[in-house]
Amino acid sequence: MRRGPRAAAVAGVLSGAPSTLHALATGGDVLAATRAAGTLLPGGRPGTARGAVAHVVLTAGWTAVLAAVHGRRPFGALGGAAAGLAIAVLDLEVVGRRYPAVRALPRWPQYADHLAFGALVGVLLRRGWSRSPRNERSGGCPLLSGRVCGLSLTAGQSS
Repeated sequence: MRRGPRAAAVAGVLSGAPSTLHALATGGDVLAATRAAGTLLPGGRPGTARGAVAHVVLTAGWTAVLAAVHGRRPFGALGGAAAGLAIAVLDLEVVGRRYPAVRALPRWPQYADHLAFGALVGVLLRRGWSRSPRNERSGGCPLLSGRVCGLSLTAGQSS
């Protein structure tokens, strides 16, 4: 598994904690954001499965963007959180305002999810997933490296 997809998976799962905790604390629907994301796909219908697909695609896409930036100019949690804030503005205010289900979501938990996502990606890429002499062929791009946290992903090679 390469760095970008692993970072996307970890950050994608953990970054939903703020809105999930908010929904649980307020008696809200913990899957509302997932269903709302389903309206972003062609056909515009809400749905849990459609929303999960939309979240995976968006998470993978934004992680790829952050990984490419990180490969050129490494950042950590704070830089990642700043990126998460920019992503939130784009996702929620620019694109999301055209989708009633997204627009109806409580704002601060969604912003918190985006901040958490960016911070997590920043930390994951920074912790052992930055440039090393072994991945210079890839230009330091985290998506093209065969190493995770200093471990080789090719059978039979040691770090």
